[in-house]
Amino acid sequence: MAVVTFKCPNCGGDLQFDPASQKFQCEYCSSEFTQEEAAAANQQATESKQQEEKDESKNDREAFEEADLYLCPSCGAEIVTDATTAATFCFYCHNPVILQGKLSGQYRPDKIIPFAVDKKEAVDSFLKYVKKKRFIPRNFFCKEQIEKISGIYFPFWQYDCKTEGGWHGEAKRIRVYRTGDMEHTETKVYHLDREAEVEFRELTRNALNKENRQLVEAVQPFRLEETKDFSMEYLSGFLAEKRDIEKSDLAEELHKEVQKHSADMVKSSVHGYDTVSSLESEFHIQGENWKYLLVPVWVLTYRGKNDKIYYYAMNGQTRKISGELPIDKKKVIKLFFGVFAVVFLLMLLGGYWGW
Repeated sequence: MAVVTFKCPNCGGDLQFDPASQKFQCEYCSSEFTQEEAAAANQQATESKQQEEKDESKNDREAFEEADLYLCPSCGAEIVTDATTAATFCFYCHNPVILQGKLSGQYRPDKIIPFAVDKKEAVDSFLKYVKKKRFIPRNFFCKEQIEKISGIYFPFWQYDCKTEGGWHGEAKRIRVYRTGDMEHTETKVYHLDREAEVEFRELTRNALNKENRQLVEAVQPFRLEETKDFSMEYLSGFLAEKRDIEKSDLAEELHKEVQKHSADMVKSSVHGYDTVSSLESEFHIQGENWKYLLVPVWVLTYRGKNDKIYYYAMNGQTRKISGELPIDKKKVIKLFFGVFAVVFLLMLLGGYWGW
């Protein structure tokens, strides 16, 4: 399995993607490069890895089933990852490392939504968020904890298709009228047949089985119109997860969903009746298109005293925030007794007990 870092063509330092400028920056000489310039500068290193990818891609799936060990190309430190980690940091020299083989071949994403929020903004938003919440343990937002906030790309499937078919239903018109003292109800029944073509675009499904998939699900949606063609350079400076859910695992569910939506949409287009009910529908899937997509999320996790994992997540594109935060029971108890003491004193001074 090949590992790769992207180097500055001016000084040889490591390049990282900067969400604010949407360019790649060198932390040593402060040079900036577009994606095209960064890719061109590292083309030779990339090409030297391609043959390794071809030789190993057929064994990728087996290798992903257990922890993997790599060597950092900057300092030689060993890097241990699990089966779905695709980009990480060297724990020793802190240089970004992309495990290139994990995103090559069939696992190479088609599209990516680059981070639009940098780490400083992510930290500032986190602090504002927790300050609005009461009873949060202090060590949840201490300096050491905040430094663990990480920008992670999560894997998604994007699905487009068309459906063609027919819908059969029954509609009724009901008229109530009176003649003298008699009330009459007239019901006319109509049999309806409709044929339709329905287009579905940008349906998304999480492509990760891990428990931490809730981190990305909680901060949806993403603006899919802002996706870019995938390039490895966008991963530099961030973590990334590789998918472990294949499109074949999702196809049956999505087919049923679009077929049901197709029938519902045709039914909703019928007007002019008092009631409309479906009798039968049959829609066939046409022109399927699947795309493998990476989306950006800032994440901070915290293990509570009961070993429960609490989390804070921020959409790295839209800035939507979600979290399941821990509660400091000592703070709750202290507030309770503080309020109780004040109420007790006021009642005592007011002679409530007649003392």
